[in-house]
Amino acid sequence: MSESENTPKTEGHDPTVPEAWSAFMRQGWGDRELDLPAHPVATYAAARRRRLADAFPGQRLVLPAGGYKVRANDTDYRFRPDTAHTYFSGNQTSDAVLVIEPGSDGAEATLFARPRSSRESDEFFRDRQYGELWAGRRPSLGEIADSLQLRTRHLDELADHLRGEAKTRVLRGIDARLDAIVEGDEEQDKEFARVASEMRLLKDEWELSQLAEACDITTLGFEDSVRDWENVLKYGERWIEGTFFRRARAMGNDIGYDSIVGGGKHATTLHWIENSGPVTPGELLLLDMGVENTNLYTADVTRTIPVNGRFTSLQRDLYELVYAAQEAGIAAAVPGQPFQSIHQASMTVLAHGLGDMGLLPVSAEEALDPESKVYSRWTLHGTSHMLGMDVHDCAQSSQEAYYKGELAESMVLTVEPGLYFQEDDLLVPEELRGIGIRIEDDIVITADGPHNLSASLPRTVDDVEGWMERLQG
Repeated sequence: MSESENTPKTEGHDPTVPEAWSAFMRQGWGDRELDLPAHPVATYAAARRRRLADAFPGQRLVLPAGGYKVRANDTDYRFRPDTAHTYFSGNQTSDAVLVIEPGSDGAEATLFARPRSSRESDEFFRDRQYGELWAGRRPSLGEIADSLQLRTRHLDELADHLRGEAKTRVLRGIDARLDAIVEGDEEQDKEFARVASEMRLLKDEWELSQLAEACDITTLGFEDSVRDWENVLKYGERWIEGTFFRRARAMGNDIGYDSIVGGGKHATTLHWIENSGPVTPGELLLLDMGVENTNLYTADVTRTIPVNGRFTSLQRDLYELVYAAQEAGIAAAVPGQPFQSIHQASMTVLAHGLGDMGLLPVSAEEALDPESKVYSRWTLHGTSHMLGMDVHDCAQSSQEAYYKGELAESMVLTVEPGLYFQEDDLLVPEELRGIGIRIEDDIVITADGPHNLSASLPRTVDDVEGWMERLQG
């Protein structure tokens, strides 16, 4: 599975390595352990593996972490492991593969990992991707095992291990080398991916705490952005993107997705991630941003704020319509209700609001008919998606378990209605063109009603204005 330590990954512009220097570099190094504490996810991950093994009795289950992805030429993106791999193992090191053996209870799985390079090899001081002097010190197999309470073996042993007769399912498309080693059955592997995805629909208590933390850090990132308004006005959307990213890296692992910083008409582009425009007084600014915490759980929050600090009368009316739609959607987020009920509740409010504004070609009720949906010209997207380690979590679940399923306690999802009037939309009055508004929060389904993890960020018109005034002094 791994490249030989005798062939380190180098580049053409690297200096030549005389044998004398190479031999000298392999000598005289002490050893030291990494401070890798016991990971709190270990017991939860073991229970998850048991459930996964129970779903496929007598079969080998293989979940790769994946490897580095090229950004440009000889530079890679920062590594982020596959979600399912980390969910079932806790591991975040690259190239590792989790293997659950047939007939086991799942808890006693094996993590085939790439440990730190041997001091007796050139990889240690020459390899740009894995060498300790280039890329940093990786944990040893023993350190990983102690931290995650998992049996570990060297990644180099994996290929031989997988050549047995056991029926094997693999999460495909993550590690090309692994896909080539194990002959696949497309339908069986898709079923494996579906089950692994659906297991994440219900969050355990540790996951809920992680998502709450991600939301709390996200709140700080929003506050950082608004507090530094002088530079926002000077440098525009880019300044907020960079400001929020600093908070995400300081307290978390990364941003959970590319931040959307949409000033003025850019707010009408749903995934505006270029973030290259100005922030102009008198306009609205849409901020859709989320921090991924160190255990890879992400928030997903949107606020639309007035650049001046005060909404105009028109902006206020539109914002309050979206807010009412969100409130209706949140109220529908209760156990036993269809997942789609959140969207339907929000869209009912928006469709009637658009009807009251005289924009619909038919009545609001006719527009809401599934065979019509003409109101969605100005709403465009669904109102909810699952949230967890992926911003669009559980994406490989079946329609029956997710989109066409029912809400259940401990699901976490977004509620994010929006209105978008494109700058060239001739079917709306000119004063509406170029306005986009979205409000998004992260909601836990509980027996006592919806719980808003991102409630510390203000949502009402008055609260948003007061929040901006307070942060800006």
